Amino acid sequence: MDDVTLPPHPPTTPHGEPVPDARAAAVTTADPHVLATDALANLRDVGGRTTADGRSVRRRVAFRSAELRAPAVAVDPVVAGLGVRTVVDLRTAAERAAAPDVLPAGATGVHADVLAAAPDAPAADLSEILQRPQEAQRVLTALDPPAAMRRTYVDLVTSDAGRAGYATLLRRLLDPAAGPVLYHCTAGKDRTGWGTSVLLLALGVDEAAVREEYLAVNPAVRAMYAPLLQRFADVGGDPGLLVPLLEVQEAYLDAALDAVAEHHGTFGGYLREGLGLRDDEVAALRDALLE
Repeated sequence: MDDVTLPPHPPTTPHGEPVPDARAAAVTTADPHVLATDALANLRDVGGRTTADGRSVRRRVAFRSAELRAPAVAVDPVVAGLGVRTVVDLRTAAERAAAPDVLPAGATGVHADVLAAAPDAPAADLSEILQRPQEAQRVLTALDPPAAMRRTYVDLVTSDAGRAGYATLLRRLLDPAAGPVLYHCTAGKDRTGWGTSVLLLALGVDEAAVREEYLAVNPAVRAMYAPLLQRFADVGGDPGLLVPLLEVQEAYLDAALDAVAEHHGTFGGYLREGLGLRDDEVAALRDALLE
């Protein structure tokens, strides 16, 4: 995979919790899918969406979030109340080494690196470059962040690592013994966002509602990265250059959906040929997550 780019890690407190701005966004939002806690940013219940045939995605069986890096995750009452049994980590090995998951009590961790073919994605390097605004402007202009993000989403659909990783996620979700399941990447927006889109489409949620969920993380994501953007501005950088890396955009989701159509014809074809899911597994997923 070429030019795969990951955003910098969101700023955290010295104890690893989300910065106060991220907490405030979760508390003040009217989004019913948001679960507010000081310990974990961008925590959302995927349940509650309606399918095309009038069923509903069960609540409190599938959750998404940013990385679980704060020690408080292990004892946080909000997280504990979810009863999570399995945490699926979609991050690279390097990201996991830098910030290992703090698992909720009683949970088992599963690694499903959907960008395994790009272990040297320049997340850490970009964080360093942001301290030098002139160099950052040169690097970001050459990178063309929106185009790089679109390529990343195509790779999530077409790469061996992406297909294997998302198949692992769906198989954990369809296994009654594994749930409730919490899955995440770094900010909980791109790798997690495509995983959520795959899940909801597989369950029969219409594309408009899938897009709504995909874009709904932007308030929390913008709050998470606000301190980083401010620091970049303070040293003379243009924060606008970073925004395409630090939020989700419909064009990114479109790139993934177009790749599904190009390589597999239909979404059902993607589930069968791309992810290798049998028809009975898709049926089991719907049985497990729909009511």
